[in-house]
Amino acid sequence: MNRWAIYPGLEGRSVFVTGGGSGIGTAIVEAFAEQKSQVAFCDIDETASRATVERIAARGFPAPLFLACDLCDIGALRRVIGEAAAAHGPITILINNAARDDRHRLEDVTPEYWDERIALNLRHQFFAARTVFPAMKEAGSDAIANFGSVSWMVGQGGMPAYTTAKSAVVGRTRGLARDMGPYNIRVNSIAPGWIMTERQIRLWLTPEGEEELMRRECLKRELEPVEMARICLFLAADDSSAMTNRTHVCDGGWV
Repeated sequence: MNRWAIYPGLEGRSVFVTGGGSGIGTAIVEAFAEQKSQVAFCDIDETASRATVERIAARGFPAPLFLACDLCDIGALRRVIGEAAAAHGPITILINNAARDDRHRLEDVTPEYWDERIALNLRHQFFAARTVFPAMKEAGSDAIANFGSVSWMVGQGGMPAYTTAKSAVVGRTRGLARDMGPYNIRVNSIAPGWIMTERQIRLWLTPEGEEELMRRECLKRELEPVEMARICLFLAADDSSAMTNRTHVCDGGWV
């Protein structure tokens, strides 16, 4: 049985999570709710998102606020962030989680598809941070975590637009950490390995893929979404108060 840490400093904090309706995002929303944070999240999947809210509330934790949003629409993203702040107070923790790792052949990539993939996997992270920055600057003690991936680190093929976007998360994180650091805002990124969400199991997990993963990982086991969520809690809590401008690889020793 895992014995997770409790972070008293997260109780009551205003948290915003992108892509919180399923997968790693749902685990993040649940983890912050368990800490009694005031959590809002956005997602395009309303059915899955409402099920997440109901499940958390049924467990007796503060029900998160779900806000439907297509993250390719920056105006809509700004709107839902404003609604979250109005409901819970200025956002002090931002978790840029949302992404979509659809496979695609390089021969099939058009300029339009490329732009859409960059918008879905990279652009919204910057504008979410840009939107919360004024309030965070005023508060003077906040945290942002941006989700990247180890896919580009291991040289994974079959999705060049995705790996390009995820590699760029590192550079943008470092730039924002430098710009926001004078205001005591910490910015880190998280690079997960192959996390066994329902989507990954349904779409991509094959016996051959699992065999390769077990050969390359140090831990020799499947990693779970909750493990990524716990890293978010630590990076948001006062326990990591000196940590910023870094990418934290969480892949079971794959890279």
